[in-house]
Amino acid sequence: MDKYQYKVNGIDYEVEIEEIEGTTAKVTVNGKPFEVEMKEPVKGTKPKKVTPVVAPAATAAPAPAAKPATAPVQEGSGAKVTAPLPGTITEVKVAVGQAVKAGETVIILEAMKMQNNIEAETTGTVTSVLVGQGDTVMEGATLITIG
Repeated sequence: MDKYQYKVNGIDYEVEIEEIEGTTAKVTVNGKPFEVEMKEPVKGTKPKKVTPVVAPAATAAPAPAAKPATAPVQEGSGAKVTAPLPGTITEVKVAVGQAVKAGETVIILEAMKMQNNIEAETTGTVTSVLVGQGDTVMEGATLITIG
């Protein structure tokens, strides 16, 4: 498993590449799993499965605003509502099973010190909520699904 640390617009990201198969890479960004589709396969790589190795706990004190670890949430079926730009989730206004209408604000995303209302593009029922308040997301990340 390859680990990288990036800083984008002043925000730190820890990226772990778990598996690359063809044009699909399974990665973990700041503890959240993502499946990334690349435009073309990485040259010189063969499909491989990587077994994660658990490193011993560090002796340094934890970050003051550390959130408890949670199991990854599975994406529900239906239309995806995605982040139009990278930022931080400041409010999740819906829950799984809640009915929403097209145009209704479902998430508030802070980007470049501005609050952005993310609206449902379709009418339906929320089938999954993949983010929580305080989460950092990249452009194109699925936030919720509406079935």
